[in-house]
Amino acid sequence: MVADREEAGNISDDLVVTKYKMAAEITNKILKEVVDACKTGASVRDLCILGDERLLEETGKAFKKDKKLTKGIAFPTCLSVNHAICHFSPLVSETDQILAEGDMVKIDMGAHIDGFIAVVAHTIVVGDQVVTGRQADALMAAHLCSEAALRLVKPGNETYEITETVTKIAESFDCKPVEGMLSHQLEQNRIDGEKTIIQAPSEAQRKEHEKFDFSVHEVYAVDVLISSGEGLGREKDAKITIYKKTDESYMLKMKTSREFYSKVGKQFGTMPFNIRNMEDEKKSKNGSRGVR
Repeated sequence: MVADREEAGNISDDLVVTKYKMAAEITNKILKEVVDACKTGASVRDLCILGDERLLEETGKAFKKDKKLTKGIAFPTCLSVNHAICHFSPLVSETDQILAEGDMVKIDMGAHIDGFIAVVAHTIVVGDQVVTGRQADALMAAHLCSEAALRLVKPGNETYEITETVTKIAESFDCKPVEGMLSHQLEQNRIDGEKTIIQAPSEAQRKEHEKFDFSVHEVYAVDVLISSGEGLGREKDAKITIYKKTDESYMLKMKTSREFYSKVGKQFGTMPFNIRNMEDEKKSKNGSRGVR
């Protein structure tokens, strides 16, 4: 028999399952709204803002009587277009991006109820045209890799089985997984749990990245990123807008940094957040510089 304290906080508890399901239903509902709004001429920034506002609106309706229960955005809405790999969500003060016919858009976002996280991602091509060529190859490879990976996440299997399977499926479409991308175990109030699944590791990454076995009652967010090119990321000019509070202790000299750090803890806790969603974007940008 397993002690109650060991069962608390995982999916052996019906209430925990309910919270995961609520977060998932909300996130999937809003993902559909953002997908439907991805039209030619649409603003990437406006779509990101739409997603975040709707995530807050819908999670705000859950467990209204429980004032102590936390809920909200688990991962800010991002729209990464064409060659941008992931996590693009521009600030109001930065240059916007406008969607064009034929753009391939990767959307990701997440919600949480009581710290139990549901994150989703979806790829679309803007417009009503039939998707063909290398776009179609990458889309189909990503879809089949995701389906295979989800079926392999079960007790008795280990993480590198997914790594190898994703590579084989991608290669059959003459595509490659994006090197070093990680899928994480999800825990209450933690989006980047200890166990991870690495995609297309380099030799150095393979030596450093250990193998994990899947266990009963674990929850994972499975990320699959496929490229029609070499699958190697390169640094570009886009600035970081999404941050996450860590467990590290900081000696902050600047008053703005101390205020920023305090507000992050109260408003977002341990969840990733976009600087744009702070009350004062300019002040928050300045404050964040002293915390890095």
